[in-house]
Amino acid sequence: MTEATLFLIVGLPGAGKTERAKSLAAEHGGLRLTPDEWMLPLYGDPQPEGKRDVLEGRLIWLALDALRLRTNVVLDFGFWSRDERSALRWLARSVGAVSCTVYLPVDRPTQIERIRDRWARTPHATFVITEADVDRWRDQFEPPDSAELGGEAIAGPPATWSDWGAWAASRWPSLTATRPDGHAA
Repeated sequence: MTEATLFLIVGLPGAGKTERAKSLAAEHGGLRLTPDEWMLPLYGDPQPEGKRDVLEGRLIWLALDALRLRTNVVLDFGFWSRDERSALRWLARSVGAVSCTVYLPVDRPTQIERIRDRWARTPHATFVITEADVDRWRDQFEPPDSAELGGEAIAGPPATWSDWGAWAASRWPSLTATRPDGHAA
């Protein structure tokens, strides 16, 4: 039986992540999980304080179950930090899956143009992003290096964590719930 693949879609707002995620899901028969599409229906707000990490944790929990069942998964989260990507690559391996990091770089002028266009077309399905937000986020973003993109070995977690599973449970607290089959997630 073939290993399932976890696709991590990496990039900033306006990079084209969701369109690429849709394409990969269709091409590989995968389950696509995009938090932005869940926020409004669940919370009535595209960015409710403190809710995104909870939602992402549950979507990762679902992704791990799908991977265990040999279903490909496309996570369209952005994954701005190397630690997030390392943790998810490690979690994929822990359930017998492989991972593929898909990075979509975008220059600032194109990013701003796409964000403005999205707001003009679908203000009901997105949230306001200012140029100050774009600049702050570009400073925070850690682009993947060639080792990540090539699927090479995963470096160990930050020194205060025993493994990437413990780090992930701290980053996404709702990830640690029990699975439907009674086993720990």
